[in-house]
Amino acid sequence: MPLKAVLFDLDGTLLPMDLEKYLNVYLSNLAKKSEPLGYDKSDFISSLWKATGYMVKNDGKRTNEEVFWSEFAKIYGEKSYEHKSVFDSYYRNEYMLAREVCGYDPKASKTVNYLKDRGLELVCATNPLLPDVAMRARLSWAGVDENAFSLITAYENSRRSKPFAEYYLEILSKIGMAAEDCLMVGNDVSEDMPARMTGMNVFLLTNCLINKKCEDISAYSHGDFDDLLAYIEKLI
Repeated sequence: MPLKAVLFDLDGTLLPMDLEKYLNVYLSNLAKKSEPLGYDKSDFISSLWKATGYMVKNDGKRTNEEVFWSEFAKIYGEKSYEHKSVFDSYYRNEYMLAREVCGYDPKASKTVNYLKDRGLELVCATNPLLPDVAMRARLSWAGVDENAFSLITAYENSRRSKPFAEYYLEILSKIGMAAEDCLMVGNDVSEDMPARMTGMNVFLLTNCLINKKCEDISAYSHGDFDDLLAYIEKLI
C-alpha cells in the first residue's frame, strides 16, 4: 500500500543533540527553578526520574500527565500540585537555555516541508514524557514548523510511551491510519524501531544514532536524510 503518513521522532532525529548534555542542562535548570519552593536539588532530580519511570510503565488508564503528578505528589505531598504553574513557567522560559547544547540540521525542516507538500500526514512522535509546550519549543529549535504535524505527542495527550508498541498503536488510533500506511523515523534503535511490531515501516536515522544494545542495524532501512527521502520515494 502507498505511504500515507510519516511519524518523526524529535530528539536526535529532527533535532540533533547529545542526550546526556541536554539532560544535564535541562534538569539542572529545572532543579534551580524548584529550589525556592523548598525542593532539594539532588532529591528533586531523583524524584523526577522516579515519577517519569511510572509514566513509562503507564497502563493506559490515565494520561501520562496524570500519572506523573500523582506519583510526584506521593513523594512530596498534595502541595506539589500547587507548584505545577511554576513548572509550566519553566518550560516557557528557562527551558530555552537547553537550546544551546542542541544542534541544528537544515535538512530536517526541508524534509518535513517536502513531505507535507507531497500530501503526507505527519506526526511528531516524540516520547510523551514532557508537556506539549516543551515539545513545541524543541521543534522550534530544530527550525521545524509545528503546524506541519497533525499530532504532537506530549504527556497531556498520551497514555503510553516508548518503547512499547501500545504507544504507536495509540497514535494510529488518533490519526485513523492502518500500520501499513505509516513510516516511523527515529534515531534510537530500542525506542523507535519497536514501531515495526505494529506493522509499520521503520527507518533508522543514523545522524545521532543511539544503539544501547549494539544491535545489528542492517536489520533496518537506515541512513541520513537523503537516504530517508530516497526510501520514502520508493514507498510512495
